[in-house]
Amino acid sequence: MIIAFVNQKGGTGKTTLSVNVAAALAKSGFKVLLIDADKQGSASTWASLRQETPFQVVSMARENMARDAMKMAADYQHTIIDGPPHAQEVARSCIIASDFVVLPIEPSGLSTWASDLTVKQVREAQEYKPTLKCGFVVSRKIGKTVIGRDIRAMAAEAGIPILKTDIEQRVPFAESMTMGQTIFEWAPGSPAVSEINRLTLEIMRYGNEDVLTGPEAKTANG
Repeated sequence: MIIAFVNQKGGTGKTTLSVNVAAALAKSGFKVLLIDADKQGSASTWASLRQETPFQVVSMARENMARDAMKMAADYQHTIIDGPPHAQEVARSCIIASDFVVLPIEPSGLSTWASDLTVKQVREAQEYKPTLKCGFVVSRKIGKTVIGRDIRAMAAEAGIPILKTDIEQRVPFAESMTMGQTIFEWAPGSPAVSEINRLTLEIMRYGNEDVLTGPEAKTANG
């Protein structure tokens, strides 16, 4: 399964989600590839802070990367693509290569408006690839606040589901990325870990894939 995290707005948590969903899959025993398709190279920078990573990380930030990404993904059980902001052609390639596109949105109108272009690209890709699935995930949510009705209404209008799992804006996420660690290494047993496990399981279920065994599955299922 190839999963891309894409939104034309920067700062929605694409790299944080990409790294940690890849880590959740790797912890479950899967052979995982993370493709850094962002010219800023945040995922590659994260990987450079480590002696070794729990999954393979490669940089592939170019407009015609879809074919090479799919070819490389054939050697892995799951592939995560960290998509770029403000790069329509690269983002289109990320979408074309994917089986499931996750659109991280913040609980504000700004990121949902910015996602309109990505939704359009997904719809165009689905004309050629009907099996392509997608969904919004609320990212960087401020704890104990209510998500505005506007976001749910916008998603309903776009005809794209919002995944049930919300990812809160938590300090451990930023700390772990800065230190070159996954959230599982930096804050084991934390609410952040539970959120990533639930999100990963939900994505896999949308894609009709089985994932997460043992303690991770119990955590993901509450």
